[in-house]
Amino acid sequence: MRVVVVDGEGPKLHGYFVLATEIHDDSGAPHTLEHLCFMGSRSYQYKGFLDKLATRAYSGTNAWTATDHTAYTLETAGWAGFRQILPIYLEHIILPTITDAACLTEVHHIDGNGLNAGVVYSEMQGVQNTAQELIDLRTKRLVYPKGSGFRYETGGMMEQLRVLTADRIRQFHRDMYQPKNLCIILFGQLNHDELLETLDDFEDSIADSIPDPAAPFKRPWIDSEETKFPEETIIETVDFPDEDESMGQIDIHFLGPDCAKSIDICELNVVLLYLAGSSAALLDNNLVEKEQLASGVYYQINSRPKTEVTFSLSGVETEKLQEVEARFFELLKGAMVKPLDMPFLRDCLDRQVRTTKYQFDTSATAFSDDIIVDYLFGKRDGSTLEDLKTLNDYDTLKSQSESQWKDFIQKYFSDAHHISILGKPSASLSEKLKQDEAKRIEEQVHRLGPEGLEECAKSLEEAKAENDREIPSSMLARFEVPPVESIHFINTSSARAGPALKVGRPSNRYQNIVEKDSKNMPLFIDFEHIPSNFARVNLMISTEQLPVELRPLIPLYLESFFTLPIKRGDKTVEFEQVVIELERETVGYDIDNAADLGNVECLRIQFQVEIEKYDVAIRWIKELLWNSSFDEGRLKAINSRLLADIPETKRSGESMLSACHLMLHLAPESMGRVRSTLTQALYLKGIKNLLKTEPAKVISLLEAFRKSLCKFLNFRVIVIADLDKLRNPVSTWQEFMSDLKIDPLHPPALTPLGRRLDRLSPAGLHPGQSSYIVPMSTIDSSYALAVARGPTTYDDPSLPALMIAMAYMNAVEGPLWVAVRGTGLAYGTSVSYEIDTGFIHLEVYRSPDAYRAILASREIVQGHIDGTIPFDPLMLEGAVSSIIVTFANAQATLPAAATSNFVRTVMRELPEDYMQVMLKKVKEVDVEAIKRSLKDVVFDLFRPEKSNFLVTCAPGLTEVSNFHG
Repeated sequence: MRVVVVDGEGPKLHGYFVLATEIHDDSGAPHTLEHLCFMGSRSYQYKGFLDKLATRAYSGTNAWTATDHTAYTLETAGWAGFRQILPIYLEHIILPTITDAACLTEVHHIDGNGLNAGVVYSEMQGVQNTAQELIDLRTKRLVYPKGSGFRYETGGMMEQLRVLTADRIRQFHRDMYQPKNLCIILFGQLNHDELLETLDDFEDSIADSIPDPAAPFKRPWIDSEETKFPEETIIETVDFPDEDESMGQIDIHFLGPDCAKSIDICELNVVLLYLAGSSAALLDNNLVEKEQLASGVYYQINSRPKTEVTFSLSGVETEKLQEVEARFFELLKGAMVKPLDMPFLRDCLDRQVRTTKYQFDTSATAFSDDIIVDYLFGKRDGSTLEDLKTLNDYDTLKSQSESQWKDFIQKYFSDAHHISILGKPSASLSEKLKQDEAKRIEEQVHRLGPEGLEECAKSLEEAKAENDREIPSSMLARFEVPPVESIHFINTSSARAGPALKVGRPSNRYQNIVEKDSKNMPLFIDFEHIPSNFARVNLMISTEQLPVELRPLIPLYLESFFTLPIKRGDKTVEFEQVVIELERETVGYDIDNAADLGNVECLRIQFQVEIEKYDVAIRWIKELLWNSSFDEGRLKAINSRLLADIPETKRSGESMLSACHLMLHLAPESMGRVRSTLTQALYLKGIKNLLKTEPAKVISLLEAFRKSLCKFLNFRVIVIADLDKLRNPVSTWQEFMSDLKIDPLHPPALTPLGRRLDRLSPAGLHPGQSSYIVPMSTIDSSYALAVARGPTTYDDPSLPALMIAMAYMNAVEGPLWVAVRGTGLAYGTSVSYEIDTGFIHLEVYRSPDAYRAILASREIVQGHIDGTIPFDPLMLEGAVSSIIVTFANAQATLPAAATSNFVRTVMRELPEDYMQVMLKKVKEVDVEAIKRSLKDVVFDLFRPEKSNFLVTCAPGLTEVSNFHG
């Protein structure tokens, strides 16, 4: 095994256990192991043992399957829990049981009704006929020849999953899952000596059960036959199912430089920013902003021996697909016969460097992708990892000439062979897929006959019985729950100025720093101190006084905020220059709702800047709020872009379920409702027509919107930065305040921030008797959501019991998991609560039959209420541990901890020791209290008079009788 450790501070440790995996078919064997490895190992031959242990050890497990590797993840609060579970997790990866019973339930089976199901099958059923999957698969087939592992769908095609055998899966595991092909990547605060000791002991424990480590091993990808790429350009049309045939998409695929050549990858990053990194970039500016031929131009890099680069053009009118694809290359080639915009290109280079530094400053696992790619395609001795130590390659690129940059662009893009896929929506394909699937099921039922169906049902029940053998309590009890003291929680310090002091005056030296610079500042400013070289500047804006009739303008306002012309004195700065300057002077910028700051009904403007550019962020906020110009041409372009994105959003079952939920349960005053897909689909069409006939009216409405929104009364400022480095933390805001004419000694009272709880519809306030089933031709599975009422405050006395009840039900390999995912009824299901709305939810994700998944969920909850299903004491301990992990997740990094502190103390007005008090209450909850919570709160989700149900599903899944029964 190989081990890479990235030391870091914080409560969380992150482990990535990565295997290079290569297969030359669409069987899905790599994907199945991602599930089967969790079903038991040589020493722990019980389904769910690993995940139940993980829950006790403050841990969470997950996995993913990529084309070129499979990764298993472990996130743990504290080194003690991580060390405890590490060797057991590794044994599940290297020595899993892979039983026939596990393959039947987890991969694929036919149930007693003749329907195909299984966890993996359900997952792939949900994606196989989506637009992106069909386009991606055709691209792979065209780029890579037979014999190349990059050609195939490693998730598995449904038709091959239906015939995949357990023996084939076991053979693939023997071939690929060897310790010599495993890389352990760890991030966090850990003990190196104890780590090596743990890994040494693990290797000794498996030595007699693995292939000879000295035996020859064909390294995936590197020792495979060299791929010969097509030496021609190919343009093909791929149909995808959709009843709305108005909008398609285009994917253009290139092969870039060798992924092991660090400087070439750095150059690629800069070039992609230059071509399509912002609305001022070549492709985006022309295709989206000026010519309005697409709603967006995006790019994606896939690291391969030859890097894959894909440009995706979304929201393209179907009849213009060929025209837009040709225009893409006209722009590229045209740019190569003109001088490059070298100042802008240098800006892109500088921005790439700033962004990279910021990612390392912000993310606990910022190096993960680079380390995985190096393991797959770099030198196994770790020497190629040295490139991650510095950003020197970017310094080298600064001296490159224009001709060198042009040569690179021409070599890999403008003059290169490529694969273009024109994704075309097809209503007839939608109908054909529906009919074909119905016919296949009918033939399958006929072929099996009554006896065959009975045998299928019997085999499934026997497999479930084998999988669900009870884990001996003594086996789990051997592993004690680590002490909470083993978790290194992050403590941050606050300081406040202006009205923020009403929350309370912190007693620390940072408050003294702020007060020395306050000078009667009337603005509400909350500072959260963290050691950092960057400042995160947030302006939260209340929408409480925004007229209801203006609120549907919110999507257009947000989308245009950073891309409008700006008035500076008697000059107008065009939007392209605005974007160029924003990109040059910041690390990042965003406008959205303020959910991350604790209020989903407020707006939030955020800038991330190098700390010495704190004043620049404030200047930009002021300019963008008051000096932007609602230009008619820009508004038409932006509104068209928003409209063009709607058909794609409406193809997603999950997105449409969310949109229906927002429309049903929120009032017209709610920002969630006005931003929902269904509201936008209607309102933006009206704006489009109005921009054609009365553009001045639209501009007048936006001016009224701005006047109502951009008031001192609506503002709160939140700054996350290093107060030891931040110059003039308070007085820098004086320029922002200069035109507001606010008396600093007698400032007006601030507008309340408002709550989503106060913006619910009658159906949201009083759920019951509302059920909607939305058939969608673009999906093959179903999604469901039940909504009922729950607690509305964080100090509600019922909350501790509800937290334990839901944590217990939601546990991996817990009751809902076993009843629904474990039986192949859905890829996932869970219950949750939401204090901001007072909602509780039951969600069913990617199910072949949402109705049966809901019934199974109801039965398992009822069983725990009436006592027919006993509570497991060890799992109850695990539920408490999972709540502790939730608190740790909220402060996984320094910026996250700072944000969490602000939300807790300022937005929710909770005491500093809220976490400790809540954990004490949670630990005191007994089984009877949990039963009461399940009966009085959670079970309302299954009571027709107390809950609303929403389902999005394939047309063939709509016939459901007695849905609420």
